[in-house]
Amino acid sequence: MTHTSWAVFEKAEPDFAATVQARFAQYPHHVLATLRKDGSPRVAGLNVDIRGGELWLGMMAGSMKAKDLQRDPRFALHTNPGEGETMPDGDVRISGRAVELVDPPELHRYAEETETPHPFHLFYADLTEVVHIGIEGDDLVVRSWAPDHGLRTQRRGNDDEPPREDPAPEDEPGGGGVPAAGD
Repeated sequence: MTHTSWAVFEKAEPDFAATVQARFAQYPHHVLATLRKDGSPRVAGLNVDIRGGELWLGMMAGSMKAKDLQRDPRFALHTNPGEGETMPDGDVRISGRAVELVDPPELHRYAEETETPHPFHLFYADLTEVVHIGIEGDDLVVRSWAPDHGLRTQRRGNDDEPPREDPAPEDEPGGGGVPAAGD
């Protein structure tokens, strides 16, 4: 099974990855959604750390969100919306599977680098989707990246028209990239 790290995402779409990382850097606390034992959702606050080519999810020892991820690694992560209603830098969501780091020397190294108090749980993200939603002019612009289809952009106006998909990079002269669905 292939691990889709932050580094893989960043290599595939450096500009998009920089936009997403900058959005996470605006505020220290974000919202993590996990699945409880009964399958219902749980949301909790979380600090996010992007370093060494990974998106790290750290949490206190014995926390319910850590127990959720140990049982079912699927998660969704949402950036802090910040103050006001405008969100000028957009909205970011990341989905994936959390993989727990349990190697004591690696945990110790991470704790020293980040001044994280022991004990703690540390997971790295195996990315399945990264989404950024923003406003450009009169359009709501949804950019989504996934390892299987690359970057896609849809635009929605403030009318009854269906969303418009921007051409995939390989459809543009001199472009390349991941083929769009159906190609």
